Amino acid sequence: MELIEGIRYNIKGAALALRTPSLLILGLIRFAAVFLLALVLSGMVLYWHNDILSMIWQMPESRWLIWLWHIVSWILTIMLMAFSMLSSYLIAQVFFCVFIMDYMSRITERMVLGRETPGAHTSIFGMFGYLIRQEIPRALLPVLISVALMVIGLFTPVSLVIIAVSSVAAGVFLAWDNTDLVPARRMVPFKDRLGFLKKNLFFHIGFGLLFLVPWINIFFLSFAPVGATLYYIDNQKL
Repeated sequence: MELIEGIRYNIKGAALALRTPSLLILGLIRFAAVFLLALVLSGMVLYWHNDILSMIWQMPESRWLIWLWHIVSWILTIMLMAFSMLSSYLIAQVFFCVFIMDYMSRITERMVLGRETPGAHTSIFGMFGYLIRQEIPRALLPVLISVALMVIGLFTPVSLVIIAVSSVAAGVFLAWDNTDLVPARRMVPFKDRLGFLKKNLFFHIGFGLLFLVPWINIFFLSFAPVGATLYYIDNQKL
């Protein structure tokens, strides 16, 4: 049930953002940044696709295996496209999107609660540094590790299994990157925030599933802070 709730909140947040001009503009800025980066990285993936596949499995001579080779080729393409989307998200995130995420979360909080959770009282540069420090243990390192496992998985006998598990793990941490915005701003200890992820793991799996669908994930990643903030606020009311 929590799995379905995760998907539902992601869609619910995107729908609310599309009806709210301020959230829509901020989300579109994130969308444009990630989309342009994704175009470049996806183009690189498609350009070197055959070379990458050849490193894993040369085209078999047996015509009975060629159909399997083509299936693996398409699966690899989809996985690499998802990888390029995640990479685009992380690059954009480091430079400026994390600041936009926090602002989107604040707007959503004001809409629901009528007030905004106090954050760190510092300059804009100090706030930017604070957000980046939160981002490293919350999303960047876990997702980078997941991406590294995906790459390693390409060269192992059980590559598809490793890639699938790593992709789901990356989706979970991307989901947590959004649900953690409010507690991080409230200065909740990292141990408690990590406990929130463990307690609501299946929700985060569901919330992150839409992040694994190539191209569609760019849209949901752009507006994810809204649905994640709604979930955290509703969860705290229980």
